[in-house]
Amino acid sequence: MRPPGATAIALTIAGSDSSGGAGIQADLKTFTALGVYGASVITALTAQNTCGVQGVEAIRPEFVLAQLDSVLADLEVGAVKTGMLANRAIVSAVAGRWRAAADGPRPPLIVDPVMVATSGDALLAEDAVAAIREELAPLAALLTPNLAEAARLLEADIASNEAEAAAQAQALAARLGCPVLLKGGHGSGDTAVDVLAAGGDLVRFARPRLATTHTHGTGCVLAAAVAALLAQGQGLKAAIAGAKAFVWQGLEAGRSLGVGHGRGPVDCLFGIRRAPLSLP
Repeated sequence: MRPPGATAIALTIAGSDSSGGAGIQADLKTFTALGVYGASVITALTAQNTCGVQGVEAIRPEFVLAQLDSVLADLEVGAVKTGMLANRAIVSAVAGRWRAAADGPRPPLIVDPVMVATSGDALLAEDAVAAIREELAPLAALLTPNLAEAARLLEADIASNEAEAAAQAQALAARLGCPVLLKGGHGSGDTAVDVLAAGGDLVRFARPRLATTHTHGTGCVLAAAVAALLAQGQGLKAAIAGAKAFVWQGLEAGRSLGVGHGRGPVDCLFGIRRAPLSLP
């Protein structure tokens, strides 16, 4: 537990996006924008831009754990999120370390099961999907799949409407034993609806769908925002609602950001741009 008055700290365990729009870079920007100190454990390096992923180099699992142990031995981390974990060995290593810490205080773990980049490029080895399902997700305080990721975890067809998405969120929560926020950003219609299945309840989070191609990093930013708000002491439902509002504003601002020639990034720093620092 962090001392009273101390800065809230959130940790991201994810891959590096060399273009800065997703992964570690987007997570740290999100933490900063929400007033939380960010720490990081890098699982993979990507050669990536707004047009696609040109290469991936996974970090050795032993060194992923070395980074994780170093951070947790010193910092009072209030929440943790995972993003791109690249392969089964890294997923299993992180899950094993989390299980080993069961006897002590553990911050809430937000698992974003990153499988495919916004460009469509694969970011997770096929055999790692089962490891997320069987080893990591059951340890989560929240799992945040999009429609395609939920379908892969359930080995089912992609939900085609809100009712099917709600049913899949409930099925995943029951199967994995953790709350599930099934994101509807990849769906259709005038409203983007995310559905939270937790403890037998269903909660709907809706925002008007924005007409934009600047969606690079959306899932990373949402999970990072939830982690940041949990680290500040908010409850799960309030953190999700706040994160959804943050992402929506970032998507809106991102339409005029003008970064890259492909699917541009969410503008995580929209608040700072609206109220720039006054420097001498």
